[in-house]
Amino acid sequence: MRLIQFEHQGRLAVGLVEDEQHIRLIELAGGTYQLAKDALAHGRSLAEEALLRAGDTRLDYEQLVREGRLRVPLCHPDPAHCLVTGTGLTHLGSADTRAAMHAKLAAGEETLTDSMKMFKLGLEGGKPAAGTEGAQPEWFYKGDGGILVHPEAPLPVPAFARDAGEEPELVGLYLIDDRGRPWRLGYAVGNEFSDHVTEKANYLWLAHSKLRACSFGPELRLDPLPARLEGESRILRDGELLWHKPFVTGEENMAHSFANLEHHHFKYAQFRRPGDVHVHFFGTSTLSFGDGIQTRDGDRFEIQLPAFGRPLRNPLAWQQEAPLATVYHWN
Repeated sequence: MRLIQFEHQGRLAVGLVEDEQHIRLIELAGGTYQLAKDALAHGRSLAEEALLRAGDTRLDYEQLVREGRLRVPLCHPDPAHCLVTGTGLTHLGSADTRAAMHAKLAAGEETLTDSMKMFKLGLEGGKPAAGTEGAQPEWFYKGDGGILVHPEAPLPVPAFARDAGEEPELVGLYLIDDRGRPWRLGYAVGNEFSDHVTEKANYLWLAHSKLRACSFGPELRLDPLPARLEGESRILRDGELLWHKPFVTGEENMAHSFANLEHHHFKYAQFRRPGDVHVHFFGTSTLSFGDGIQTRDGDRFEIQLPAFGRPLRNPLAWQQEAPLATVYHWN
């Protein structure tokens, strides 16, 4: 089962994806957030609540896309109560990349970079036995709900950015209940979107490189994930294919389990504030930046995982030069 959010008659609506052409409208105001709150209040799963609330009204999926009415499949009414974060160095990568990494790991602890040490920790302890704590992953903060860009909408690139690169990833979507317990509503396809030139210049600038817009969706998958997922990441320029590459994800292709990544995020009390929404990116192993691609204004990213229905698509919109930020004071 998959859900989408969209604008309908002047309000945020949620719908059940029936097939590539049709959406079944769910009869409630408040979108996926309210649907999830209602499901928790009634002691039902999100899928059960969606089926119970789905009416007979059917809408044309492609028309929603053409009219720019798609929205990210989960958001909070107050963007300040949506936290966008992620974990890195989580994926094993392609066979060649994996072999190269193992060769480096075999060279000795004293020669390893901090990144390789972190990757090694994940390989050795990222999938602990049930009920035990595994290795901590790399973790980063991207922003609040104000940085979320809807599917099909332009991804803004700050004038000071040195790069604008895609990161095709799985995204976990969560709601914190009234008792401070995180509930995973499901997963979506995401474009975590980073400044890889800034990150490459100095790894301590990783935090800066992640403070960018991002997008996910358009569909929220409620069913459990297969252990292995295969998709493709593409960049189009002036309507022509500039770059494309397959990518794999899912726990079979990861050094960490989802449960371990979730534990090391939600173990912090400040991430268990009742009513908050969390959008958490799980990492990737495939980047156009690694193949020497330099994106520019107007390029369009397309990220597709067949298990998630319609691809996530966003064009780039590079912002004009901006003056230095000014801080005002009273004296």
